[in-house]
Amino acid sequence: MAAKSQKVQVDVDGRELTLSNLDKVLYPDAGFTKGEVIDYYTRIAPTLLPHLADRPLTVKRYPNGVDQHFFFEKNASRGTPDWVRTVTLPVPGSTKNRETIDYIVVEALPTMVWLANLAALELHVPQWQVPRRARKPRTDIVVFDLDPGPPATVVESAQVALLLRDVLAEDGFTAFAKTSGSKGMQVSVPVSVDDQDLPSRYAHEIAKRLEEQHPDLVVSRMTKSLRPRKVLVDWSQNNPAKTTVAPYSLRARPEPTVSTPLTWDEVEAGGDLSFTSEEVLDRVAEHGDLCDGLLGDEHRARLTTAMVTDR
Repeated sequence: MAAKSQKVQVDVDGRELTLSNLDKVLYPDAGFTKGEVIDYYTRIAPTLLPHLADRPLTVKRYPNGVDQHFFFEKNASRGTPDWVRTVTLPVPGSTKNRETIDYIVVEALPTMVWLANLAALELHVPQWQVPRRARKPRTDIVVFDLDPGPPATVVESAQVALLLRDVLAEDGFTAFAKTSGSKGMQVSVPVSVDDQDLPSRYAHEIAKRLEEQHPDLVVSRMTKSLRPRKVLVDWSQNNPAKTTVAPYSLRARPEPTVSTPLTWDEVEAGGDLSFTSEEVLDRVAEHGDLCDGLLGDEHRARLTTAMVTDR
């Protein structure tokens, strides 16, 4: 491994990159280095990149490790290579004189490696895309972020995930589950929808329905005093201004855990459902991409206003 001050020139699919500080430890408890972060993102890239395609990226950078200061970065920095795709978008929710952000869109391995070298450990994306030839963003996923309030754990989150799967199936949707890589889970469904505001309304309706049916387990309201011992079904992640951690993204935890797609058998079995980067690479080698159904049209069902009941 190179010395901390040494820079290494590499060719990544025809792009010349300068990598630095490869032996700098970014996960102190695990001794996991920046070189290992780059190695993970390089090896997972064939599976990860389709989940980032055409989505404006927000990263969490940890230049001195997961136990030190971090910052969110949305706007492409001045040092962004000219071969990295960027897309200029209005800031959602701003006033009429809206400012814009030049988001990075990850399309290929060189961009992935370049970001990993910046210690961009966490990758967060919205539930909509900005395809090159599209006239406007296209919402294609509805997500439910399951956040357990202590002493509830991922075990309770898994119970709620199963309830969600069944409710969504009644509306014709195929659900996919993954860990957050932290303490919770996410359940997502691929959708076809024209109205960008409809996914949030629909998710809110589903969350309220589950809260009414399972008041001892589920809460749909953000009030912190209501959350202990229950699982918050966070429907607000579908707001066009919000992002959710991408499948296969590392998380800034003591160990290099990953937001990991799951089988429904694993969700039913429960357990800690925590997987590190090396374990995820082994899982992909064995199972392939368990969230592959979020990418194509095979499982995509129509979301309509008829599915939402105003209360």
